[in-house]
Amino acid sequence: MQSDPPPILPATRTAHVVDYEIHGDDMQLVEVELDPGETVIAEAGGMCYLEEDITFEAKMGDGSAPSGGFFGALVSVGKRVLTGESLFMTHFTHTGSNGKRRVAFAAPYPGKIVPLDLAQLGGEILCEKGAFLCAAKGISVGIAFTKRLGAGFFGGEGFILQRLRGDGLAFIHAGGTIIKRELRGETLRVDTGCLVAMTTGIDYDIQRAGNLKSMIFGGEGLFLATLRGQGTVWLQSLPFSRMADRILANAPSAGGRATGEGSVLGGLGRILDGDNH
Repeated sequence: MQSDPPPILPATRTAHVVDYEIHGDDMQLVEVELDPGETVIAEAGGMCYLEEDITFEAKMGDGSAPSGGFFGALVSVGKRVLTGESLFMTHFTHTGSNGKRRVAFAAPYPGKIVPLDLAQLGGEILCEKGAFLCAAKGISVGIAFTKRLGAGFFGGEGFILQRLRGDGLAFIHAGGTIIKRELRGETLRVDTGCLVAMTTGIDYDIQRAGNLKSMIFGGEGLFLATLRGQGTVWLQSLPFSRMADRILANAPSAGGRATGEGSVLGGLGRILDGDNH
């Protein structure tokens, strides 16, 4: 049995060392504190506010390997296109000469922001597409392909997961409540949309949820993610896809009114109101 990789010692860190503070409960934001010359990277559109002396610039790539040249940047951009993310990442840098300055990033929908010190997690985690919020410069934001064909065809994440690699702080977002589970060789089966992130010691596969009757009438989806191995798993109680389905199901129709449940009675009411559309 392989043991977890040793944590990266602070003296060998290549990522910028940043401080942070998380505010809020269900709609959180994270304030990242920068010293002069320090940089934090983020997905486009995630910034909430910033203080003076912090400048920002959209760049191709995450800046973790500046010596890669144009070809390296092009490969990185191609990988981001595969994940459906923006071609650019925004770099926020403290360009002043003294003092600490802060920049804040907001969660995109109700849930929790999870700080991850990759140096204490073996230097790498895998997370669902769209979970990444921001990170210290020096963290590589790339892609990882699932090893199993079934996971690619039937998993909510498809073939592609995001890979965060490095020795600094990264922040991901999870919908609803976050659950952290430590696996020590046991197996955990979860809804594919509830999986947020996992360390590299976890084996990820997709299996049928149950018998045919349960799959059709159980309401829990046709497939479940099966996780086993040694490592850490982060789960979310409210996947964005589930929340979006609920909103769409109760959204107003083209006439400006929500149909919702009880559509027969709702239809009678519209007829009595003179609305035949």
